[in-house]
Amino acid sequence: MNKRFSIHNWFFIAIIFILGACEEMLTPPRPASSPQVVFDHLWNDINNRYSFFEEKQVDWNAVREKYSPKLFATMTEHELFDVLGDMLGELEDGHVNLLSTFDRSRNWLWYENFPLFYNQQLIEQVYLRTNFWIIGPLQAQTLDDDVLYVNYRSFERALTEQHMDQIMFLMRTHKGLIIDVRSNGGGNLQNALNIMARFTDEEVIYGQQRFKSGPGRNDFTPWAPLRIIPSSGSKYLGNVAILTNRRSFSTTTFFAQMGRSLPQVRLFGDQTGGGGGIPVFAELPNGWTYRFSGSQSIDLEGNHLEFGVQVDEDLTSFLLVRIGRDHFIDTAVSWLKEQSE
Repeated sequence: MNKRFSIHNWFFIAIIFILGACEEMLTPPRPASSPQVVFDHLWNDINNRYSFFEEKQVDWNAVREKYSPKLFATMTEHELFDVLGDMLGELEDGHVNLLSTFDRSRNWLWYENFPLFYNQQLIEQVYLRTNFWIIGPLQAQTLDDDVLYVNYRSFERALTEQHMDQIMFLMRTHKGLIIDVRSNGGGNLQNALNIMARFTDEEVIYGQQRFKSGPGRNDFTPWAPLRIIPSSGSKYLGNVAILTNRRSFSTTTFFAQMGRSLPQVRLFGDQTGGGGGIPVFAELPNGWTYRFSGSQSIDLEGNHLEFGVQVDEDLTSFLLVRIGRDHFIDTAVSWLKEQSE
């Protein structure tokens, strides 16, 4: 009994071993993820699909020569992450990131060297106070001379037609509208369009866009118009002031450009931080993910939105700052009051 049992055991063990060996031969090996392989994958994908090399005058081959010597076979994943993150930083693009389980590379040069002229606590205490309306992602309050002030912190927060219906209802008793998108880092472009669709009775082209379509530096799709389609709901065609600063990025830049395309809208503050490229996403052989700009967008004069949208009235002089007041809001109120007289 014991001998027969032992022979059977060895027989099945042998079969399992053979089947396992066959499976290894039939299953393709997992992609290599050495530092050099990961580096080459990232560099090549950016080289083939990034959209702003010419505009930013980045020599990507020179970047490779700079960072490739920093690689070595036994480097830790943290050391590799730092090299790759620094390499991506050469693009100086807020839409370029490398994401691992332990860190996220980023570039914030588009705003960190500029004053933001935005104090949330001051706005809450002096302008919004405690009895403001909360309309979905919007905070709204009546200011002097029947001006409606609306603060929108992030376009990532969904803005529905019902929310805009409520804003339109409030505008029946107000003489002007301020939309404050300072330090709004962007989000869903449709939320921006939902707002602007209430300010026009006609379709408006506010820019053009094209996408990277091949590895060549000039491989792009044809330019296509960017449009504001008027809403079928109620509208406000009176004067609108939009407040921006250098931390108004991505969708907020598009929002500002939409405003510049409407005759009754005026931009106050500082130019936006840019972010005119739509990000595309990909994964490295070692499992890390990354994104980068894969398109270009321009205004009606051909200027790239990647570098920001200029305001109609620059308020960045510190001579305009008053203690206990927000001079961006106050200036917008004065303009709206003048327009209503």
